Amino acid sequence: MSDLTYAEVSAKLQARWPENKMDPTLERVQRLTELLGDPQKAYPVVHLTGTNGKTSTARMIDSLLREAGLRTGRFTSPHLETVRERITLGGEPISEQRFVETYEEIAPYLDVVDSEQEHPLSFFEVITAMAFAAFADAPVDVAIIEVGLGGTWDATNVADGVVSVITPIAVDHAHILGADPVTIAGEKSGIIKPGGTAVLAQQSLDVLEVLQRRVAQVGAQVAREGLEFGVTSRSVAVGGQLISIKGLAGEYEDIFLPLHGEYQAHNAATALAAVEALLGATEQTEGRVTAEVVQAGFAETTSPGRMEVVRTGPTVIVDAAHNPHGAEATAATVSEAFAFNPLIGVVGVMRDKDVYGVLEAYEPIMETIVVTRNSFERSMPAEELGEIAAEVFGEDRVVVRPNLVDAIDEGLRLAEQDAIAFGSGGVLITGSVITAGEARKLLVRKPKEAEQR
Repeated sequence: MSDLTYAEVSAKLQARWPENKMDPTLERVQRLTELLGDPQKAYPVVHLTGTNGKTSTARMIDSLLREAGLRTGRFTSPHLETVRERITLGGEPISEQRFVETYEEIAPYLDVVDSEQEHPLSFFEVITAMAFAAFADAPVDVAIIEVGLGGTWDATNVADGVVSVITPIAVDHAHILGADPVTIAGEKSGIIKPGGTAVLAQQSLDVLEVLQRRVAQVGAQVAREGLEFGVTSRSVAVGGQLISIKGLAGEYEDIFLPLHGEYQAHNAATALAAVEALLGATEQTEGRVTAEVVQAGFAETTSPGRMEVVRTGPTVIVDAAHNPHGAEATAATVSEAFAFNPLIGVVGVMRDKDVYGVLEAYEPIMETIVVTRNSFERSMPAEELGEIAAEVFGEDRVVVRPNLVDAIDEGLRLAEQDAIAFGSGGVLITGSVITAGEARKLLVRKPKEAEQR
């Protein structure tokens, strides 16, 4: 019987140094994992970094590996609704009971490291260690690990990826990682390890040069989108898209992917290459990655909070894009997959982001923008966001609603009202992972709730 409740453990974690701060050292987390017996070495690891697409790609890798018969552990961040989402076993979030038990198992070692170090362990360092321990205890056949921030100095980098996946790199967290993609690529390239395989999604030429230099330095193998693998065709389909992929070990035709957007097709190609690389992409393992496995694995893929339709009549989409690169991809996807007239935006952002860049990406597709904020301290006040939005959209297209519930209600009202005159209205709720998660919690009926009703 556990002494602590799930709420108490969550509070203890949240009281630690926040994950949006970065201290360029692995000393604390290395000391912790050493005391725990290095659980991250108990299974092969697929390690992911990049600016956008990490979580979706990780979920696809997870789905494909489970379809191939492997027991998986997946660690991603941030979470949408509950911190348990970050640690999944067999595709499902760790249970509250197991979450508490895992914390209690490592808690004595947290005290040891905290007492030894100048700064105590951070929230992210602790939950990373919890994931490593939970996966070793399960045990899993393979762990899919997403970095929290950057690469070289990220707490997850105490694990050595058999396969290192780098999704497209752009500018985000510039105050921490650097102001340009090349500098950021240098930090993220640190997850590429000697003897492993680097799977590189499409990158700009200067970023690719940085990544390939790291590959050469450590003697890794490399698979590059557009050369060794890639999307050969795609077309919009009801509920997603049909794609064909050239993989490392074969061609896979007419795969249904129940996710919208060209970027998700590229994420799928990267995920498939990572799975092929992990399983060897050789004649000996060819049977593990069959056309049937690929079809079924992608068909079961979900990506909550990523272009997710959470309501119809009017259609409401929740999307976690929080930087210009992601917002541009979301805007292109909405235009391709939907025919909203009008589209109303409900947007809440973090104040440390490129807010102008995000709003400029959405201005061409949103008839009206309802600016709001989420519950986090780092969220930009709605009034301040409204002033910036007025510069981009014009004052007559901006509505300020500081409360997220009120903002969603206003978005729905505008979409329904204007749809009568113009056609089929829609609402896009976006700007931050936290905004997307809080909106999703309000709008998505949970199975238990549905049963009770």
